[in-house]
Amino acid sequence: MDIKKVLTIAGSDCSGGAGIQADLKTIAAHKLYGMSAITSLTAQNTTGVYGISDVTPEFLEKQLDCIFNDIVPDAVKIGMVSNKELIEVIARKLQQYHAKNIVLDPVMVSTSGSDLLQREAVKALTEKLMPIADIITPNIPEAEVLSGSSIHEKKEVLEAVKVISDKLNDANQHFGDDAFISSKKRAILLKGGHHCNTADDMLYYNGKHIWFRGEKIKNPNTHGTGCTLSSAIACNLAMGYTMEQAVGAAKQYVSGAIRAGLNIGTGKGPLNHMYNVNVVREHG
Repeated sequence: MDIKKVLTIAGSDCSGGAGIQADLKTIAAHKLYGMSAITSLTAQNTTGVYGISDVTPEFLEKQLDCIFNDIVPDAVKIGMVSNKELIEVIARKLQQYHAKNIVLDPVMVSTSGSDLLQREAVKALTEKLMPIADIITPNIPEAEVLSGSSIHEKKEVLEAVKVISDKLNDANQHFGDDAFISSKKRAILLKGGHHCNTADDMLYYNGKHIWFRGEKIKNPNTHGTGCTLSSAIACNLAMGYTMEQAVGAAKQYVSGAIRAGLNIGTGKGPLNHMYNVNVVREHG
């Protein structure tokens, strides 16, 4: 049986709603084979993040070597990476192995409002990880950090995306004529879910922008939404979808998982990642 393989590089969420756990559920829901390289252990739940313990750069490197030397992924999703040293390991290893279909979710703040990225790591993220990604998926607060501008209206979304794109192009110049870097697709998906009355997202790709319209679903349980969307995009790219198709299908999947109305925990609960999976149960 030939099955596409997706690697997630991210932090662990012990409550199961975000991070590695959300990613692996999403990959399973897409009927693909999931693998994980853990960057951090977090003590968190639906009410907040109460502790972060990063793995060592050496151990993260060992995880990535084990994966790429045995089961080569068809796509890679990168989520929470909280410090500069881990970012540098990921960038170096993905270049070494010429990783395909890299989706970078620049996780900086959790759904509950906790900082997940050390400030000194933002520069490394911009200069080392963003240039090797095929698509990055910032939300509005993250795009404001990356662009250095405020985003309140739709016209400001496009302006911010262009600034981020320019920064990417500047960072690319430091790599010279590197064939791996030049092969990257350079797409940016700015997620609009932080707007009060819309869930519209903008994809900026090949110098053009496309709006993906989205319904603002009345459900406060959105823990792990960004992790889930980026993982779904990685799954779709692994299956050979175009960039536009991958984003569109991933957005539909996430909307369905929110609309399913799972209600777990006392804070902002998780999505129902398996809402579209039919399981046959036999009773003896």
